[in-house]
Amino acid sequence: MYPNLLVKRVSLTPNRIALRFNEKAWTFEQLSDEVDEFAEKLYTKGIKFGMRIAILASSDAQLVIAIHGCIQLGCELVMLNERLTEEELRYQLLDSNADYLLVDSVEKRSLTFPNRLSFELLNLVERTTFEVEKEWPKNRTITIMYTSGTTGHPKGVRQSLENHVMNATGSALNLGVQPNDCWLCTVPLFHISGFSILMRSVLYGMTVNLHTKFDAEKAVEEIMSGTVTRMSVVAVTLERMISVLEERNISFPNTFQSMLVGGGPVPLNYLERAIQRNIPVLQTYGMTETASQTTTLSSEDAIRKLGSAGKPLFFADVRINGAEKIGEICIKGPHVTMGYVGAAELKNPLVDGWLHTGDMGYIDEEGYLFVVDRRSDLIISGGENIYPAEVEQALVKHSAVKEAGVVGKQDDKWGQVPVAFIVLKEEVSEEALKAFMKTEMASYKQPVIYYFMEQLPRNASNKLMRRELFKYVQEMK
Repeated sequence: MYPNLLVKRVSLTPNRIALRFNEKAWTFEQLSDEVDEFAEKLYTKGIKFGMRIAILASSDAQLVIAIHGCIQLGCELVMLNERLTEEELRYQLLDSNADYLLVDSVEKRSLTFPNRLSFELLNLVERTTFEVEKEWPKNRTITIMYTSGTTGHPKGVRQSLENHVMNATGSALNLGVQPNDCWLCTVPLFHISGFSILMRSVLYGMTVNLHTKFDAEKAVEEIMSGTVTRMSVVAVTLERMISVLEERNISFPNTFQSMLVGGGPVPLNYLERAIQRNIPVLQTYGMTETASQTTTLSSEDAIRKLGSAGKPLFFADVRINGAEKIGEICIKGPHVTMGYVGAAELKNPLVDGWLHTGDMGYIDEEGYLFVVDRRSDLIISGGENIYPAEVEQALVKHSAVKEAGVVGKQDDKWGQVPVAFIVLKEEVSEEALKAFMKTEMASYKQPVIYYFMEQLPRNASNKLMRRELFKYVQEMK
């Protein structure tokens, strides 16, 4: 059993700042008071322990209160991605067998559901007290989050209390915890990267500065003010912040401790530029099934092991499946999900206790993990393996290239050949890029076609959606 996390935190540090949003701040005690009120209003509307509540809302203070309120009631949270289509959302509601749908605004959300409640409606409801549990079982499901569905229908992943607690504990043992820690959260709370920050907040007694969405200028300003010590980003948002610093010719203050970068391999060009701007980048590797991080590069290794996702956190274990140097990454530990819901419920995520991730990578002689790419994104050309991320890293070295995405195109002679999608900083010809790539990598890895775009397709977590690029290639046949 674990203690009720929010109740325990309030008993320890009631007056410490828990949350800042816009111009308002909440101590842990003030946050708990609003959470209790919200939970009691849910209880009035008939929501009881063990029910499954789907939430569709933007990241703001009210969503934080709603999340904690549902947890205090003993409900399982189905975290819905607000950028999905209605058809995709309906699939997840049906697949998860949600009892209620909770939305931030009826006007904003057209999705209908038999038991739908809005934050506005709950504001009008009377409170009904209930007995709050003082202890929670470790195996209790806290959240259900759906995978991005890159290889078929998304799967609803169960994330238990133990998954969240052990992940946050492993991260704390790696990063350390300071009384003045403040995490700038610009990633969506419906995603594990955002939700895990809320879990760390109550476990560490840490402040969260919450933004509804990422804005490079605002993020830089907040870090420059000296109040923020940590932040989670993906490669593309890191690059946007670096560009702001370069344009202003400024560097981050020493008060900023770490920039955790996940969501896929980070181009070395980005990491080298970050070092020049005093950004302590710690590349991480994790997924929905592991309740966030599995490996993180420690600060003392950030330069020496540039490009690595680090070593496993204290309670995690990682191995490479297969006889070759590069193989499938497999994970074991108390942070790994024990199963799925809905259509995937009968699928056991573990094979002999190990989660087979579908990601490709290698472990060097010192035990550091290097993530190469998704196995499903692998391009096989003339019998040779081409990892799109490797080609993308080479492309963004060119001074005119802001972002790059690479996928395979069917080819009668070679089976597949790589094609590139480019977002530019400044004008450059396809011929110039081809000439540049000849100096960077073997001929079979070089893109045969370049498509220039205003922006690349990305999901709500700013991860590149290669399947959308692949669809574009199919349409161009």
